[in-house]
Amino acid sequence: MRYTFLLYSDPSDFADMTQEDWVQMKSVYGQYIGALQEAGVFVDTDWLHPADTATTLSMKGGEKTVQDGPVAETRETMGGYFVIDVPDLDAALKWAEQCPAAHAGKIEIRASAMDSLG
Repeated sequence: MRYTFLLYSDPSDFADMTQEDWVQMKSVYGQYIGALQEAGVFVDTDWLHPADTATTLSMKGGEKTVQDGPVAETRETMGGYFVIDVPDLDAALKWAEQCPAAHAGKIEIRASAMDSLG
């Protein structure tokens, strides 16, 4: 079953990071990605541009509405995601615990609805 980890953090936590800090963070995430790949559970990942660069679209009621920015203004924003393929939620939780984002923010874990549509 596929699970997506939505990675949330407070962007202000990264405001004072040096280039060396970013290199270190990339290394830590690279090790995590390597572990996922070695275990054969890695599907996809990506870092996203900051939430203030988002554009939100709605077609509710048949009318197109476009707004600059994210759906909601919050302190924590989604900064990236991982998609893994594991047998169950317990396995997904074990991988989420190892994700570097868990130590700096929160990880929302969601099962793929497509898997249950079979």
